[in-house]
Amino acid sequence: MSYLAPSEFVTKMVDAGESKIFMSTRDTLIRAYMAGAILALAAWFAVTINVNTGQPLAGAILFPVGFCMLYLLGFDLLTGVFVLAPLAWLNKRPGCTLGGVLRNWGLVFAGNFAGAVTVAFMMAFVTTYGFTQAPDKVGAVIGNVGEARTLGYASHGAMGMITLFMRGMLCNWMVSTGVVGAMVSTTVSGKVIAMWMPIMLFFYMVFEHSVVNMFLFPAGLMLHAPFSVMDYLIWNEIPTALGNLVGGLSFTGLTLYATHVKTAPKRELRAVA
Repeated sequence: MSYLAPSEFVTKMVDAGESKIFMSTRDTLIRAYMAGAILALAAWFAVTINVNTGQPLAGAILFPVGFCMLYLLGFDLLTGVFVLAPLAWLNKRPGCTLGGVLRNWGLVFAGNFAGAVTVAFMMAFVTTYGFTQAPDKVGAVIGNVGEARTLGYASHGAMGMITLFMRGMLCNWMVSTGVVGAMVSTTVSGKVIAMWMPIMLFFYMVFEHSVVNMFLFPAGLMLHAPFSVMDYLIWNEIPTALGNLVGGLSFTGLTLYATHVKTAPKRELRAVA
């Protein structure tokens, strides 16, 4: 059958987490770089659609094309390894240590950031004809996004920070569901459909994705948007990444792990009895 039951694909989640912990530094960085670059292109694509059509839903419907591409090619996003790598450690796979998990997270963060910033520079260059004029409509919108989602949160103080963190949680609840969605089917069409739904939801709801923001905010800074690097880090990237970690691991990784991997032997014993 093309569909895998939860007890089957959760084992694949643990296997994937183990493989990411043991992946070489070179391969991890390259795969993460490409994932960040492709997701940044998809974000640029979606903003362009929104600007040209005036319909945010159209951008949300088409944004998942980038996510599907990068996962079908085996590239890694920080939001995905936040969920998968710890499961191998929790499952006590040989050689899977907390240090290995943190190493993987650090390398994927660095690779994603480098890839996203590369595309941010290309976008800023293209929309200003090599920084010789003001940005076009798409560039201007991307610059405004960075201002609204840093200084906008800061204007609300502690409640703004909590709101930002919760939007990060909600984002990776959906994005990690998309990561798992790639494992529930053995066909390309089945994988794409399962990934598409939660990614469309998160993008339309304007939840905070740490890797998408690695593109949007540096691009805004390159286009001289009125916020600083510290605004970006303190009032978006760091809280967003922490929210992504908590949301993805809590709502997707640990719930599936606890209810399927840990209980599978008991179900088998009852069946035999």
